[in-house]
Amino acid sequence: MASLFGHGILAYTISKVIDQKDLKRLTLLAIVSSILPDADVMAFSFGIPYEHMLGHRGFTHSIVFALLWSLMLTVIFSKTRKIIFFSVLFLSTISHGILDAMTSGGKGVGFFIPFTDARYFFSFREIKVSPIGIEKFFSEWGKQVLLSEMTYILLPCLVVLIVVFLTKSYRK
Repeated sequence: MASLFGHGILAYTISKVIDQKDLKRLTLLAIVSSILPDADVMAFSFGIPYEHMLGHRGFTHSIVFALLWSLMLTVIFSKTRKIIFFSVLFLSTISHGILDAMTSGGKGVGFFIPFTDARYFFSFREIKVSPIGIEKFFSEWGKQVLLSEMTYILLPCLVVLIVVFLTKSYRK
């Protein structure tokens, strides 16, 4: 998996690109939605293996989960601009699996669960896989993860955010 930082910065960027009214609530929900799929690591505690559809990188990383989660949050939290709200949340949630499919480790992402339990990676797999567990993150391994995320997630997001900022400034 990419780290919580990588997932969060991408969701923040998605919210700033799509949501021109700049709602703080939507940005916060987008960041939470981008991190939520990794709640599936709790499956290990229940003896559910990685490869199971409810295992790590399984259902919570799927397109169906992203659709259902985004729809639920849109119904609960959005009174207007429902398409914008849903779009930000869906893209932020599904971005988790997309980033994970670009990592150097794991057993793939179950994008199409529950229709198939097949797991997928993209051919681009330069983001170092983040260790599971906070103590392992503060190590040389965690440092390598952050360096790869700076290159492949943070810098592209910063470029996009600068362009969005300049575009908004130019319009005023």
